[in-house]
Amino acid sequence: MTVAQRILQFNEELAGTTLELPPGFTVINPFIGPQKERVREVTTAFYHKYYDDDKPRRLVLGSSPARRGTAVTGVPFEDAKLLESETGVDVDGYSVSRPSAGFLHDVIGRYGGRQRFYADFVMSFVCPLGLTRTNPKGNEVNCNYYESKTLLALLNSFLLNMLERQLAFGTDTSVCYCIGSGENFTFLSKVNEGQRFFKKIVPLEHPRFITQYNRDREDEFADKYLRAFREQSD
Repeated sequence: MTVAQRILQFNEELAGTTLELPPGFTVINPFIGPQKERVREVTTAFYHKYYDDDKPRRLVLGSSPARRGTAVTGVPFEDAKLLESETGVDVDGYSVSRPSAGFLHDVIGRYGGRQRFYADFVMSFVCPLGLTRTNPKGNEVNCNYYESKTLLALLNSFLLNMLERQLAFGTDTSVCYCIGSGENFTFLSKVNEGQRFFKKIVPLEHPRFITQYNRDREDEFADKYLRAFREQSD
């Protein structure tokens, strides 16, 4: 099987996944519901475009999909506008655009473009399904798997299984890049101490932290990403 076939099979398995969550939390699964056919069309085109081979790649792992990001497109860290303009994949009808994807779009371009970047990396998540919670005002907002001890306890075995499944993409386990240098890195490091999924985990600041609170330092953080990615590539 090619890497594309393995990833698409993984997505199909996610379509049949149900999770038990505490009250006030919900799952966002882009692979079910009324949008599933469009998501399947987009992801199939994307992965066959960049992953139709069996070359080992390194994982770049965020925490979980954002409800207005990957939960819309099904492709990690790629918003709709960039998918359409940069890859030629037809995502007509989607309109979401996220600062995180814009920052990574710049990093990918500086790395050498999408063909080169996706030949070396697979972008995904520790928790590949999106999570939301209801805030005190009654609004649904993004949630990370580590924000509640009760939530994390319920998800722990699922998260371990998802990490193990993603190694089956044919992953190069010499290094994993963790997007989110705080709680996401802490959890992934703790898991790795016991499971030894990766020889090394490199933490990288989350693009949202960069674009919202450190916009004047974007070039500095982009250079940090590039140094980390190129260290293992050269």
